Amino acid sequence: MTRAAGEVGVNVRTGRDWRRGVRKVGNTRVRPDGMVVDYGTGTRYFISMTRPADAVISDRYLSLDDRLAIADGLVNKHTLTAIAAGIGKHKSTICREIRAHSVEGIYLPHQAHRDAASARARPKTSKLAVDPVLRERVEQGLETKLSPEQISHRLVKDFPDDESMRVSHETIYQALYFQARGGLKREVQTALRTGRTRRKPQRQPGQRQHRFVDEMIMISERPAEVEDRAVPGHWEGDLIMGEGNRSAIATLVERTTRYTLLVHLPGSHEAEPVRDGLIKAMQTLPEHLRGSLTWDQGCEMARHKQFSIATDMAVYFCDPHSPWQRGTNENTNGLLRQYFPKGTDLSVHGPEDLEHVAQELNQRPRKTLGWDTPAERLRDLLTT
Repeated sequence: MTRAAGEVGVNVRTGRDWRRGVRKVGNTRVRPDGMVVDYGTGTRYFISMTRPADAVISDRYLSLDDRLAIADGLVNKHTLTAIAAGIGKHKSTICREIRAHSVEGIYLPHQAHRDAASARARPKTSKLAVDPVLRERVEQGLETKLSPEQISHRLVKDFPDDESMRVSHETIYQALYFQARGGLKREVQTALRTGRTRRKPQRQPGQRQHRFVDEMIMISERPAEVEDRAVPGHWEGDLIMGEGNRSAIATLVERTTRYTLLVHLPGSHEAEPVRDGLIKAMQTLPEHLRGSLTWDQGCEMARHKQFSIATDMAVYFCDPHSPWQRGTNENTNGLLRQYFPKGTDLSVHGPEDLEHVAQELNQRPRKTLGWDTPAERLRDLLTT
């Protein structure tokens, strides 16, 4: 011990404290079991306001006894498999522990336990609070109405070789919900499509749907190739309604690529204007992307047969009160509410406004597309 202390330039007593896992703070020493010895006053006490250093946090973590058992096993030249079996852990856990907490090939159990306890300390400074480059990138994503999950996964695609440009979506949510430690600008919180300042369970109210006289082809008759999204060109559609249901925008989403089209309805959203708007939108697409359209039983589709004749597209109708049968469109309409809030007059948005919103939505990376964008997937279809 005297030789080792001399090599590192510390007192022999300090060396003994290090070996026993004792921390020195002024005239006091804190032992691994939480005992505090104040040599100035001669008093001894346990720290009651904090967790003792050797407390068992969870079975997921190594305890001080586990680490001492690892050190003993190494001294006795036991295999890693034998050491792991002795403390009920996996061999890879032991391997990582030894590799992370060895100095010049010697495993130091007390130091390892202190380091692990320090790493678990809370609260930690948010990664976004200390990395301005990463924070700016996240803020840019939020300002363009990307969700935290989309931002997190897109960073991996945009910076594949830069490990510093990594942040989990949970960290972003925490930064928004807890401004004091998050590091994000307070006004960016409005980028969350829910507009909430705290989390709450999501509710999905039912939607009243109506049947009409003309014969309908029900969704149960829709071909399997539409159901499994194996063939592109099959669309889901609906209306998003404005204040007092006096204005509306028709939304169309392609099931395979999630590509979105918005249809301007300036006068009304009765059957004839909706029919004409949908026909005009679909005629801008190549023939192989005009397969079918799935809609609910709203009265705006009363002219569905005329639409089918004009576009050569079959129209399939969902069962009453079953919005999940058009899940892709329902999800997209939820995203569109960031741009067209409920209770507002949608007639103020012209065709150019709708085109801008559709382009921005189609540039969003999607989890279901492996974090590609709908525009990228549609481009691939058009160029192959």
